[in-house]
Amino acid sequence: MWEERIRIEPPYDFDRVLDRLSMDPLHHVRLEEREVSIPLRNQNNDPFVVTVKGMGTKTAPEFLLSGKSDKDFAIKETMRIFQWDFSLVDVQTHFRSTNIAEIFEAHDGTPIVLEFSLYGCLMKCIIHQQLNLKFAHTLTERFVHTFGEKIDGVWFYPAPEKVAQLDCSDLRELQFSGRKAEYVIDTSKLIAEGKINLEELQNMEDAAILKELVKIRGVGPWTVQNLLLFGLGRPNLFPFADIGIQNALKKHFQLERKPTFEEMEILSKEWSPYLSYASLYLWRSIE
Repeated sequence: MWEERIRIEPPYDFDRVLDRLSMDPLHHVRLEEREVSIPLRNQNNDPFVVTVKGMGTKTAPEFLLSGKSDKDFAIKETMRIFQWDFSLVDVQTHFRSTNIAEIFEAHDGTPIVLEFSLYGCLMKCIIHQQLNLKFAHTLTERFVHTFGEKIDGVWFYPAPEKVAQLDCSDLRELQFSGRKAEYVIDTSKLIAEGKINLEELQNMEDAAILKELVKIRGVGPWTVQNLLLFGLGRPNLFPFADIGIQNALKKHFQLERKPTFEEMEILSKEWSPYLSYASLYLWRSIE
């Protein structure tokens, strides 16, 4: 068993991180202990678990990492997932003089936290398409509990190779629609066959990734934008079609109806190059 203490630059509100992570029933979060156990796979694709415990405060963030194996890889991946090498100071400064300054003040120190795997993120995005959040989580939970694996109390998404072998009827039994079942299986086949290399996306520009992935049946701009934001941590994404963001804008600006895309473009003009953080903070303002 190894342990490692890590200190990072403030502000970083780990309690808000845990609060948002706890919204997903698949996440192994213990709020009172201020810790979360995360599922990782090493370079040989072997699964293992790392526990992250908050030891500090928003203004003096410190964490205790612990695990049973793959220490160096685990630390590197945890740093990436929790965005510990990205300073929120510039983000907070940038939004201090914008039209959503109040939201950023209320949620000061809230980082973007990535999904624990790119494949899991893509599956989650496809499953969540056009569903209310509660049922989307329920459907994703059924998918992982049925075809994934549980190690040290932590659930892992199934490998794409396993999902590629499923029949649509296997997912229909979980209340997937026929189309959604096809999208999940067909996309997994493309990944399993090497026709889509998720790791190569790390080195591609946002526009190139969007152009490539929307060729996949069932993967539209909303899905790709969420993959870019929560899978790859790209800082300047604003999913205009997201209903949650539309509702947050309606609430904040006291609009009589949800804004049009054109109105959203005008409202968000001064938020670049941190549109992803505006997206997150707008979601948080209504969660």
